[in-house]
Amino acid sequence: MTELTGDRPSGHRHGPAGHERKSLLEDPEEMRRSGYEVVDAIVERWATLRDGPAWQGATRETTEPMLHGPAPEEGRELDGLLEKVLGEVMPLAGRIDHPRFLAFIPSSPTWASVLATFLISGYNIFQGTWLESSGPSQIEVTVLDWFREWLGYPAGSSGVLTSGGSAANLLAIVAAREAAGNPERGTIYLSEQSHGSLARAARVAGIDPGRVRLVAADGASRIVPASLRAALAEDRAGGLHPFLVVGNAGTTNTGAIDPLAEIAGIADGEGLWYHVDGAYGGFAILDPEIRPLMAGLERSDSVTLDPHKWFFQPYETGCLMVKDPGRLETAFRIAPDYLQDAAWGPEHVNFCDRGIQLTRIFRALRIWLSVQRYGLAAHRAEISRAIALARGAAARIRAHPELELLAPPGLGIVCFRYRGPEHAAVPATALDELNRRIQDEIVQSGFAMMSSTRLGGRLSLRFCILNIRTTEEDLADTVDRIVTVGWRLGGSVGA
Repeated sequence: MTELTGDRPSGHRHGPAGHERKSLLEDPEEMRRSGYEVVDAIVERWATLRDGPAWQGATRETTEPMLHGPAPEEGRELDGLLEKVLGEVMPLAGRIDHPRFLAFIPSSPTWASVLATFLISGYNIFQGTWLESSGPSQIEVTVLDWFREWLGYPAGSSGVLTSGGSAANLLAIVAAREAAGNPERGTIYLSEQSHGSLARAARVAGIDPGRVRLVAADGASRIVPASLRAALAEDRAGGLHPFLVVGNAGTTNTGAIDPLAEIAGIADGEGLWYHVDGAYGGFAILDPEIRPLMAGLERSDSVTLDPHKWFFQPYETGCLMVKDPGRLETAFRIAPDYLQDAAWGPEHVNFCDRGIQLTRIFRALRIWLSVQRYGLAAHRAEISRAIALARGAAARIRAHPELELLAPPGLGIVCFRYRGPEHAAVPATALDELNRRIQDEIVQSGFAMMSSTRLGGRLSLRFCILNIRTTEEDLADTVDRIVTVGWRLGGSVGA
């Protein structure tokens, strides 16, 4: 009778002819035991992060024999499976939250946000409609209202949490296209320093790549307003229909902030939707010293934010904020018969109406629990600390005779290269190769993970600092290691 009613799972069921088969249900005590084991593994990893490598990878030639194979017909014991995952799978990856993981734009989640993620998965709430997630939807409304206040948006502005900045940028482009009447010859304007997700989103939205204009940036990697005006005039004269311009609140390459207020004035005068990509730098508006540099952001029609970057959340916590959320609902809302029960009235937000996901997870709990646990002041302090660390690293690089700063530090990003001592200067033609070799050696050693980019045609080493564990000593040690390796490799460049 127990098996029929499901009062207490036994872990087994009877199949045809009385054969016993494994159930997908687990015994509660086994669930507790294995759950504690996973939590212990995460805590141990966090406690010893600094002791391990910042990056460890392997080629497919190595991973396939270890991890590939047919799906097993019969189940296996969790102990052995968890041992394999923890011992062979998880180590072969970038340790994104390592204090010397300085590559790309890393992520450094809080413990509260990790606990929230555990709850989100365990409760498996469907948060597409208010009907099926009243409490969770209210939390998302609240979190979005926090963001609205921080951005300086007016009352009534809101948005939707997404998987990340790429999805948010796509939603913004589609909403802008629909608001413009889906023009046949619609044209959009991006900085040449804009994130690649915007060009990809334009392609997905059906905008011809030939009508995606890349506007010149100046020596500080900021969009040039005069070039934007010229491009708009030329396209209008050519019979095109400009409808969207995108500014950057912290570019990925250098952390540059575009002249947001000047772009807002152009967008107003030209009747364009104005979107700001703040996926990396948007939350820096919480820093009192940075906030004036963001002037004009509040005049935008929409803003992309990524809490999984500079608001210390796990990956797949993104956001699109929109001054008029009705624009999102116009672009994305559908009303099939099978959702008629979910129509509770406009005050009850169905977040499926603001984007492409009907089935969506309760992402807002991560942000809400983190802010409630640590307070906004602690989050603001960590953002400010990272910016100060970047400035300190830039000053150290600027003062070192063997290093060259290639751009002013932007928010938490520092771009530079090794150039060698003056008495044994490396030829300019060989510097790219030398810096690539320096990067490869340091990354392969596991001491630090750093990425590169190109600025002014030159290969640049690049730090992105936003980790809550990174210290001034970590940065100093990494810079010193770069100089040591550069000195040793300098004589063999091109050999």
